[in-house]
Amino acid sequence: MFKEFKAFIARGNVLDLAVAVIIGAAFGKIVSSLTDDVLMPVIGRIFGGLDFSSYFVVLGKVPAALAGSTDYAALKKAGVPVFGYGAFITQAVNFVILAFIIFLIVRGASKLMPKPDTAPAEPAAEPADIALLREIRDELRKRD
Repeated sequence: MFKEFKAFIARGNVLDLAVAVIIGAAFGKIVSSLTDDVLMPVIGRIFGGLDFSSYFVVLGKVPAALAGSTDYAALKKAGVPVFGYGAFITQAVNFVILAFIIFLIVRGASKLMPKPDTAPAEPAAEPADIALLREIRDELRKRD
């Protein structure tokens, strides 16, 4: 069983998948930072100081220490049920940016890859014995 497991792990596609997951996680952090630290503040500035993370609806009781708080993270950490649609908007923007960047990468990679030859290949020359048999067949048909 260990040998089978070792053979499974040693296959190239398993290692490629592991590398892709690790790079994808790091890439996700970069996109999250791009969204949270660069794009969302600019979008907030365009829309008059709008901060999407502060958009939420409190769905339960708020502890006295946090009464009147507009800090989504603090309320969530305190266990207050909140409907954080602002955080969802941020994640949705994150996803769109990530999908667009992946689209650009795949598009660029497909342009770099050599295109398969679409010209039809010339048929292979017919072997001499087949050509001879075909001629014999055609001659026999003519005699009938």
